[in-house]
Amino acid sequence: MDSHADTESAADLAERLGLFFSNLHILVRALTHRSYVNENPSAVEDNERMEFLGDAVLDFVVGAWVYNHFPEMQEGDLTRMRSALVRTDTLADFARTLDLGPALRLGRGELASGGRQRDNLLCATFEAIIGALYLDADIPAVSDFMEPLLAGASSKVISQVELYDPKSTLQEWAQSNKLGTPRYVTIDSSGPDHAKIFTVEVQVDGKIYGQGAGSSKQTAAQMAAHAALEILGLI
Repeated sequence: MDSHADTESAADLAERLGLFFSNLHILVRALTHRSYVNENPSAVEDNERMEFLGDAVLDFVVGAWVYNHFPEMQEGDLTRMRSALVRTDTLADFARTLDLGPALRLGRGELASGGRQRDNLLCATFEAIIGALYLDADIPAVSDFMEPLLAGASSKVISQVELYDPKSTLQEWAQSNKLGTPRYVTIDSSGPDHAKIFTVEVQVDGKIYGQGAGSSKQTAAQMAAHAALEILGLI
């Protein structure tokens, strides 16, 4: 996609992506990082609540898409497929495909440190835009928007070795042993806002099975699950 100037307005972004927002302020909020709000008192709200909503909407929309497009796929592989399509690096790739970077509203520190190209910021903004689209136009609009992105990414995901997703593999092991669902607990975060490192531990049936660290809680949780699978001798 063609590159843009240093910045792009929400209105221009919506027009370029072929999205119609009845309330453009919702999209503006989806593009607004907390670092921007900290430096611009007139900006009322950042995109973190919308990111939360978009994450839930994506789980549903992507799950439905995978279910409908892979009728022969078993439940465990469906779970791994969905997880691979909504993980941080995949969503960041979607954001890059759409060239969202110039539209992000970031504080000066985030801009100076390359925030427009950082995976966790691009992923979070993409999720927030999905939340905004859901609020403004509901699930069908989100599904239409996601269709070409998912179609383009699914072949790459399928080619990955056994669609390996440590969290799903650990969950299957725990449930098959009647130990319930693994619980992921963030036990530490360090570093500045633009380069935080999260530490997460995974508990199964009240016991700690593994610990991992990463630049997002999702990545740290995957690392914790991977560590647990190594300890259990499953990989």
